[in-house]
Amino acid sequence: MKTLKRMGCALIALISINAWSQTSDPIAMPPQSSTAQSGHHSTKAARKANRALSRTVLIALSKGGVDTSGINVVAKSRAVVLEGSVVDASLIDKAGDLAKAVPGVTSVKNDLTLRDAGS
Repeated sequence: MKTLKRMGCALIALISINAWSQTSDPIAMPPQSSTAQSGHHSTKAARKANRALSRTVLIALSKGGVDTSGINVVAKSRAVVLEGSVVDASLIDKAGDLAKAVPGVTSVKNDLTLRDAGS
């Protein structure tokens, strides 16, 4: 009887050790966790690149003589959208041309509008 009891305890201990070692095995981890992490890093890098391109376009507009106080630049996957308003109608086309000339910009959607001088 004691032998049977000891064998039962040994069997339980063996099973629990084996089960515990399987869950901590790095190979046993689901493959989704590694792809989710790489997806997170690529999304984070894409956002960073979009913000940098937006800043570069704003700087180019400013250096080109366009008042950027009423302009918002949105970049996504190297495509740029100009939003907001300017005080002179000629600045709408000028801003679009300056944005197109920025290295890395593949397309520009110019949604700038003309605002009243008093606004």
